[in-house]
Amino acid sequence: MALTEELSVRAGEGTLAGTLTLPADPPPDGRVRYPMVLLLPSWLPRDRDGAWDRVAHAAWFAPSSGDEGGGLLARLADALAERGVASLRCDPRGCGASDGSWAATPLFTRIDDARDMLSAMRSRGSLDLRRTGIVGHGEGATLALSVAIGDPAVSALTLIGPSARPWRDVVRRGVAARERQGTDRRHPIVRALDRWSEEILEAAERRESSIELYVPGSGVVTLELAGIEQAIHTPPRALATMLHRSVALVHGADDAWADPDESVLLDAALADAGNSPRRWLVEGSGHELAEASNDLIGEVAGDLAARIVPVELPPVLVAIEEMGDGVR
Repeated sequence: MALTEELSVRAGEGTLAGTLTLPADPPPDGRVRYPMVLLLPSWLPRDRDGAWDRVAHAAWFAPSSGDEGGGLLARLADALAERGVASLRCDPRGCGASDGSWAATPLFTRIDDARDMLSAMRSRGSLDLRRTGIVGHGEGATLALSVAIGDPAVSALTLIGPSARPWRDVVRRGVAARERQGTDRRHPIVRALDRWSEEILEAAERRESSIELYVPGSGVVTLELAGIEQAIHTPPRALATMLHRSVALVHGADDAWADPDESVLLDAALADAGNSPRRWLVEGSGHELAEASNDLIGEVAGDLAARIVPVELPPVLVAIEEMGDGVR
């Protein structure tokens, strides 16, 4: 069984609540530290496990049907621990037990929060600063790319259900797919966002500060638009041209939030930048990979674990590493 520890991560003026998952057994290679992975969730309010946040945003989502399975990030955390890799996952701002407001948090702030989460991991003496990976799901893939570009200690990424094009294009295609399939339309927040998607996009491009949406069960919800404007002008395909790391792309064939073609475009951008990405299409699975077997999740985790290689650290991380050596 994996070992878990509850953590509080300082992020700006607030605190993120998270779970550090550690393997039950010591590293098999004789090292005293575990390789580590940061797990980043997709868009909309979610808990640290990657599931819909039915704690702080209960009225936004339909009650659980009981057949949704565990959250994707929790499944990955367990699979990584089985393969000797530690991981951290946190409730985003305003979700679960974390401070703040999800609707008021811009994209760039979520990127900063991801950096703060990595910093919190690096303060743990049991974790190997030289062996770091990131998993990004949906919007989390954009966060992962943004963090990894400026962090030489991150050696490997796994991007699940990522987008490549600007948020505007991805949203429009997703709205059309959900209208055809009915995917996630049982959730009041999804119905509201899809109904008013064009107004949201137009207001964001006019640089309006916010828009009010009526969400059944919650009344009027004020959605800050800075994050949406940032997402429109921060296409992951552009970020991919600046990345030189080991990358795997995993996409559900029935994804109604980011079409599988997005991974094809991102794959091409990564390859053009000199990377050698691996791309998996998971038949019968949607954005959450809820339909994927535990064996498949284990394969994704094992692939990432194998790609996390030791790297040379910048001086500031060498100093942190040496401090960790002193407290063990």
